[in-house]
Amino acid sequence: MKHYALIGRTLTHSHSKRLFDAQGFSDADYRLHPMPSLERLREWVAAEGIDGFNVTNPYKQAVIPLLDEMSPEARAIGAVNCVSVDGGRLTGYNTDAPAFRDTLSSFLSPLSTLHAAYILGTGGAAHAVAYALTQMGIPYTFVSRTPRKHPDAIGYPQLSSLLSPLPTLLVNATPVGTYPDIDASPLPSNFQLSTFNFQFLYDLVYNPSPTLLLRQAAAAGAATCDGTAMLRRQAELSWDIWGLRK
Repeated sequence: MKHYALIGRTLTHSHSKRLFDAQGFSDADYRLHPMPSLERLREWVAAEGIDGFNVTNPYKQAVIPLLDEMSPEARAIGAVNCVSVDGGRLTGYNTDAPAFRDTLSSFLSPLSTLHAAYILGTGGAAHAVAYALTQMGIPYTFVSRTPRKHPDAIGYPQLSSLLSPLPTLLVNATPVGTYPDIDASPLPSNFQLSTFNFQFLYDLVYNPSPTLLLRQAAAAGAATCDGTAMLRRQAELSWDIWGLRK
């Protein structure tokens, strides 16, 4: 029996096990394994006979020093959300970037009309989104609540003052709004979506669906997309890395 898992600090929101179990993979199981820290990660892998695992918040960057190898894409992004285990060696991959790229292409057609993108957040998921946007030739800007800590980011007051007549994308790459905190939004309470001229909002959160942010964006007239399709595509890419789909 092969053993796979998802690790993160809290996993009550996750649909990953449901997706895995629905595939009916023979001789393989998947578990949710909350971890208060990564201190004993390698001991857990060895003791439980783990053959591969996914990584979610807040460990997509923190897991890197514990790995033996990384794919070129994961190294360029600086974040890992999928790990394969072979002979005790841990190799990290990033499936967030290609999953976002694939699903964004379905959401926005044609992509050539997109003028710019603004990414809420500066963590591992945000950098995967940025990597994908760069591959697609779409200019982007990070948006942070603490822009002084991130010289390549703007703050929310700057975001609220931006106006553009050209198609613009807003991406929520933070976990804010994820179950059980369903009444939370990554945008400050005084932020008026109707005054920010954007046409598309992609929220990587998939539970709940729609999030408060997506409901606010739809009410402001934007086309919206949640993270469900991206989760599915990210999972499929992980299964391929682990050799589960022949």
